[in-house]
Amino acid sequence: MSTIGEKVNEIYDSFFKKTWSPMTGGILLALLAIFMFAWQRPWGIVGGIRNWADWLFYAVGIFDEEPPHPLYYSSSVMNLGLLAGAWISAVVAREFAFRVPPVLELWKGLIAGIFMGIGSTLAYGCNVGGFYSALHNLAANGLTMMVGLIAGVIVGLKYLYWEMEHLSPGPAGPTFLGNIPPVFGILGIFGLIAWAYAYGYSDMEDAELMAGYLLIGAGIGFVFHRSRLCMVNGFREPFMTGEAAMGKAVAVSVILGTIGIAIMKYMELRPEDAYVVPAFWWGSLVGGFIFGAAMVVAGGCGSGSLWRVAEGQIKLWVVIISFALTNSLMRYWFEETGFMEKLGQPVYLPDIFGYGGSIFIVIAVMLIWYIVIDWNEESNKFVIEM
Repeated sequence: MSTIGEKVNEIYDSFFKKTWSPMTGGILLALLAIFMFAWQRPWGIVGGIRNWADWLFYAVGIFDEEPPHPLYYSSSVMNLGLLAGAWISAVVAREFAFRVPPVLELWKGLIAGIFMGIGSTLAYGCNVGGFYSALHNLAANGLTMMVGLIAGVIVGLKYLYWEMEHLSPGPAGPTFLGNIPPVFGILGIFGLIAWAYAYGYSDMEDAELMAGYLLIGAGIGFVFHRSRLCMVNGFREPFMTGEAAMGKAVAVSVILGTIGIAIMKYMELRPEDAYVVPAFWWGSLVGGFIFGAAMVVAGGCGSGSLWRVAEGQIKLWVVIISFALTNSLMRYWFEETGFMEKLGQPVYLPDIFGYGGSIFIVIAVMLIWYIVIDWNEESNKFVIEM
């Protein structure tokens, strides 16, 4: 019979050390996305990193209008929470280290990040806001972005094959600060809680909401790191190796989140037009294509790049910086010229098909994707040869 101490160690290892399955990650991610929407608003990535870049351009005098404070801007606080949660997970599991990649990878990160910024501007969001959360909110642009992402992933994969035949990445750089004791991760949990409480004593507008954004965002970052859930792999691996575990986890996550958030909208607990953006059809389709190709070359999507930043991957730092700067500049330019209004129409599926029909469409699309990649895992029919 095991002792209490052994049970505690077993739970600690399961929670902080062992890698969770992608399906576990996908289910937990859907629950946290529902919690975020129940708290106040849908989960998103791009708005937060654009806010950080807006501040840089405002500081050097390119932008005239002062952006919202990063510590009191919902999307920014979600991202900060995600970074904190992923960092805590990485440190406690002894998986954090600054890792410098070969020079070629840094250049790829820079260029791919620029194209991710362009694609996410056209689609009104990255793979999270433009696809994952868009489908949760029954927005038609989520479907067209999915088509664009798949087409773009195939193009990005063909580039990687070409690169493997014609270019040498060269030697990797050093790895450092990889021995941070796990206790610092545990201290990070207490720091996160103190940070959330600090919002309660602030007199800023909506400060009480920020604690929820921070803590739920941290949960998302923790789940991503522990399960190593990766939407890039979900779209890429069926065409590269045939492996379908990530893709099936993403499909199940979309289905669960769609049902949960649709219930809140149907019951009028949240506005029906939340996250229904004017990007249907061409903005989300073209933006998804550009973003899909770029995220394969980058090795991380919007969410995947961010949690890998917290793990110390220097290439993804380059990706996030160039992604944020490009999105900020393009969004500014589009808004100044009025082009932002020409990217498409806001189409809320229940306005056409009703709630039942709309949920059926999203579930059917995800189930078809699930069945196809599961079949492909055995047949390799869609695997692209080098």
